[in-house]
Amino acid sequence: MAALARWCVRHRLLVVLLWILALGGTTAAAAVAGSAYSNDYKVPGTESGRAAQLLQKSFPDLGGDSDTIVWHTGSDTGFVRAADVEQTMKVTLDKIEDLPGVASVTDPYDSQGAGRISADGRTAYATVTFDEQSKDVDQAEVQAVVDTAKDAETDGLQVELGGNAIGLTESSGGHVAEVVGVIVAAVVLFLAFGSLAASMLPIATALVSVGTAYAGIVLLGHFMTVADFAPMLGMLVGLGVGIDYALFIVTRHRRGLKRGLPVEEAARNAVTTTGRAVVFAGATVCIALLGMLILRLSFLNGVAIAASLTVLLTVAASVTLLPSLLSFIGMRALSRRERRHLDEHGPAPELPTGFAARWSAFVERHPKLLGVVALAVMTVLALPTLGLHLGTSDQGNNPETATTRQAYDLLADGFGPGVNGLLTLVTDVDGAQDRLALENLDTTLRSTEGVASVTPVTYDTGGDTAYLTVVPESSPQSQKTSDLVDRLRTDVLPRAETDTSLDVHVGGVTAGYDDFAEVIIGKLPLFVGVVIGLGCLLLLLAFRSIGIPLKAAAMNVAAVAAAFGVVVAIFQWGWGSELLGLGSAGPIEPFLPVIMVSVLFGLSMDYQVFLVSRMYEEWLETGDNRRAVRVGLAETSRVINSAAVIMISVFLAFVLSGDRVIAMFGIALAAAVALDAFVLRTLLVPALMHMLGGANWWLPRWLDRRLPRISIEPSESSPAVPAGPAGSSHATIPAARDGALRDVLVKERQQDVRDIPG
Repeated sequence: MAALARWCVRHRLLVVLLWILALGGTTAAAAVAGSAYSNDYKVPGTESGRAAQLLQKSFPDLGGDSDTIVWHTGSDTGFVRAADVEQTMKVTLDKIEDLPGVASVTDPYDSQGAGRISADGRTAYATVTFDEQSKDVDQAEVQAVVDTAKDAETDGLQVELGGNAIGLTESSGGHVAEVVGVIVAAVVLFLAFGSLAASMLPIATALVSVGTAYAGIVLLGHFMTVADFAPMLGMLVGLGVGIDYALFIVTRHRRGLKRGLPVEEAARNAVTTTGRAVVFAGATVCIALLGMLILRLSFLNGVAIAASLTVLLTVAASVTLLPSLLSFIGMRALSRRERRHLDEHGPAPELPTGFAARWSAFVERHPKLLGVVALAVMTVLALPTLGLHLGTSDQGNNPETATTRQAYDLLADGFGPGVNGLLTLVTDVDGAQDRLALENLDTTLRSTEGVASVTPVTYDTGGDTAYLTVVPESSPQSQKTSDLVDRLRTDVLPRAETDTSLDVHVGGVTAGYDDFAEVIIGKLPLFVGVVIGLGCLLLLLAFRSIGIPLKAAAMNVAAVAAAFGVVVAIFQWGWGSELLGLGSAGPIEPFLPVIMVSVLFGLSMDYQVFLVSRMYEEWLETGDNRRAVRVGLAETSRVINSAAVIMISVFLAFVLSGDRVIAMFGIALAAAVALDAFVLRTLLVPALMHMLGGANWWLPRWLDRRLPRISIEPSESSPAVPAGPAGSSHATIPAARDGALRDVLVKERQQDVRDIPG
């Protein structure tokens, strides 16, 4: 690290130009290539996956995205069959069918549209089928459909549109979320540093690295399955950790300047010491994210690699671009007041004072009480997690003002909630006996509990494959619909398949999500075990202790459980979701637990590393656990809290994105970081460490001899100077490049806890 830091400082202009070239090159390539995202939740081998494959193979005309146009007349304006309404909508539908990109339009006023007018005669809908799937449809073509349909609206005629392709046209928060997050982070940094130049460097470093990663994720979508929310997730995580990592390094750099180090030497030492901790922390985040690969789900593979790429680039920028920029701004990394004080009084140690020192002493005096309080808070917040329901959140969860939400509600009111989540039954057909069995199945389905209606059996051109559509009585998000899927698969269909060659597969939105959730839940214990195990192994190597990794694992689980509790309360129970513009209550996406466990475990490990590494350093020097915990908490809590405020602000800003999934990520991450920083790392962890005493650092001798030795954040390397006062066990104290700095460092080691109460 020292050689890398030295090279970056000496060739600072070249480093900056290389990063600008990387950002510009990837951005230009992404703009030329365009995006190719795919929300492919199908899991090979599942029943819904087989149904989709069979349907696509035998009915290619159904391959394009199907969306709906819904119109509704008020109680005082007549019915949808009124001559003026019918004339208006038929002209509109004819115009839409002639638009580019539209394959067909099913008109409810002709013979093919039977059943598309509600029983009360006030709601009707048409199906618009595009040439391509939603991810491939030109957005301008979809917008033309929306504009043409909306032109038909009058005072007495409401027209709304729904479907995947239509949803892509609805305005999101754009880049408002990123802008708000960056502005808040800049304010916090300026308040922490008092220097505009220093506060801008973490922002600039994070923006360059995240911008490069964002463009890289766009390109990645052309080579593997990448979900459409992956770039936003990468940006969310990247901005948070990128600004935080840079904050830690800049803080160490400023500390070196206050000690009298030259600018280049301070930057080199910051990267050599804190930069190593940043690399270690970033590695733990990447390991946690890449743990998703063991699930062998193509949908999650793309998300894992995209997020890991973002974290990797933020770490790289923190240890290369940042020291180069620090050498450019020189002493302006300090505020004017700090520079004036340094000129007038010379170098001085930066001792923990104020609230951080008082809080550290308070925790030392009351570890049991504070530990119980912290544990109670985490337990209460985690309780809603017990009611976690995984399922499909759809356009019925969109904000009330969205046309997709209004179309969804109009369909549910006019035709029943099940029309928004049809089930598709597909099978191969071999002979007259199978055809007769299908006709009988049609009759059986109509009398099955939970079925509202069934469409007639449709055969492909060769008569070898058939499908029929089941409309449930309940909404696609309802547990009753999931129960219906299970009932069809385990009871109704097996009886119909007896004495035939039929093998009927149940597909559709709800069936697909249920299958996806089942696969995720089945693999979740292995995934969590691998992530926890690797994290504990890294901490075991770093801190040479059995207790530290075990406590870290417990704290990480607590943070994840409490964060999910918050997500369940807001998104599943609907506590404040409409007020926040996040739509109505609904189930939690099946993939959310895996992604959140990966990200949260990684982020939780960051604070564990930065907090405990300072305690470990003090323990090695003094062998006094109480002092190690007190000093470590006092010296790191301020920077950890500042970093947490920045990360929380960035994450919460993504609620403004307008995307329900990204809002889930933002709130879950913000809650986890807040609890981790303000409850776990600054309250529960130090309280437990005070209660456990020297047992915190216990490691069997036989294991100690066999483990390789690594150093996360070494002391600034230099020759030793005389030890501290009698009774202390300081191993070495970094020597200064001149006598003044040498005296400062000796004085710091002698006085570092004298000003801490207790």
